[in-house]
Amino acid sequence: MENILVAGANGTTGRKIVHLLNTSQYFKPFAMVRKKEQIEQFKNQGIGTVLADLEDDISHATIGMDKVIFAAGSGGKKVVAVDQDGAKKLIDASIQSKVKKFVMLSSLGAENPNEAEDLKEYLQAKHNADEYLKKSNLTYTIVRPGSLTDEKGTGTIKLEKKLMEKGFISREDVAQTLVRSLHDDAAVNQTFEIIEGNELIGKALDKVS
Repeated sequence: MENILVAGANGTTGRKIVHLLNTSQYFKPFAMVRKKEQIEQFKNQGIGTVLADLEDDISHATIGMDKVIFAAGSGGKKVVAVDQDGAKKLIDASIQSKVKKFVMLSSLGAENPNEAEDLKEYLQAKHNADEYLKKSNLTYTIVRPGSLTDEKGTGTIKLEKKLMEKGFISREDVAQTLVRSLHDDAAVNQTFEIIEGNELIGKALDKVS
């Protein structure tokens, strides 16, 4: 089993990722949390935790980890400090720890933030983090979903390297896509966009693998 660090584990999407990993036969999740009081909920489920704040030194966070999922977000409050610089710090730590794969949760629109009508600062931060990851020597997958919903997942998506439309997608289906992207042969050094659709997630990922 591979040890997977989940940054943003306490977020809405992050908790779904951790749950999926915890039921996987391939992966063992480690929830990266910012506050000591967040440890208990994961401990109760038998899930390991790493105490680390993306705004501080996080060089210890990736020690002993095989792969990383970055699903953290500031909710628009500290986009440069968390979404951009926090991601960069975790990428640096991953390089030091010789992490085998880094899976980034990005956003639709991060390719060309200047074209966005709103959320420009957020999309620019995501863009900068994505570019930093691409230029690192890490094996990566960058997943750019449309607007996230709390609807039940369908297990199906629409995936393209560049979608010609905006759209919505459930957090569950995003979590599933991120976890599947952890596999060694899935979407290696690829960036792609996803919204709700009719293609099975595994089959959709084959297109970029």
